[in-house]
Amino acid sequence: MVLLAPPAGFGIFVLLLWELACRGFGIPRVLLPSPSEIAIAIATHLPMLRDDFVQTFVRAVIPGWVLGCTGGLAGAVLLDLSPFLRRGVLPLAGLASAMPIVGVAPIAVMWFGFDWQSKAAVVVAMTVFPMLINAAAGLAQPSAIERDLMHSYGATRAQSLWKLRLPAAMPFVFNALKLNATLALIGAIVAEFFGTPIVGMGFRISTEAAKLDMDVVWAEIVMAAVAGTVSFAVLAGLERVVTFWHASFR
Repeated sequence: MVLLAPPAGFGIFVLLLWELACRGFGIPRVLLPSPSEIAIAIATHLPMLRDDFVQTFVRAVIPGWVLGCTGGLAGAVLLDLSPFLRRGVLPLAGLASAMPIVGVAPIAVMWFGFDWQSKAAVVVAMTVFPMLINAAAGLAQPSAIERDLMHSYGATRAQSLWKLRLPAAMPFVFNALKLNATLALIGAIVAEFFGTPIVGMGFRISTEAAKLDMDVVWAEIVMAAVAGTVSFAVLAGLERVVTFWHASFR
């Protein structure tokens, strides 16, 4: 609670300043709704916001994030077995990770349809390569002395991977997991701009912005920010449990 007090206090101060600025300067709602108007929009549209959250976060973000991160980690393990593949694939992975989402999303919609499957595919494309690059770097962290020590103990390649390389890679893996948690949500929301059923966070933002209902747009933004923050916090807590031995937590 002591650690949460400073950011909570600063957040309340910012909200009060925002509210006073909107009321004092008479800022039109279409330009910037006040926090109280956003709160009213959230309370008024709770069923709609819930349906949008389920469509975007539960059906698209979570499956795509799981598949992308799992595939990236599995690919990194395979690359660790072959230095030749590692030298050939990693530069291509770096190139692929720079693909613009506005180019990938329409293609995914054409391939997988307008429902959540195409959004999950975009999330997979955005998350697999950061995990692959980070996990491969983590698996390469053990020094030659550490690898020779495992060999002197008679450890098999699988035992060396499980007991040396994967633990050493965990800080890199969690960095990718936290990064991908943000990328996945952004990717799913942007992908919904290119075609979706009449539900979803990205769909709602685009349609309500066209109708100038900016309080509803901000309500969706708040929901996305809360979902992203909670996801990051959960992963950070899990990282502390798994990598308790790391110097950053000692």
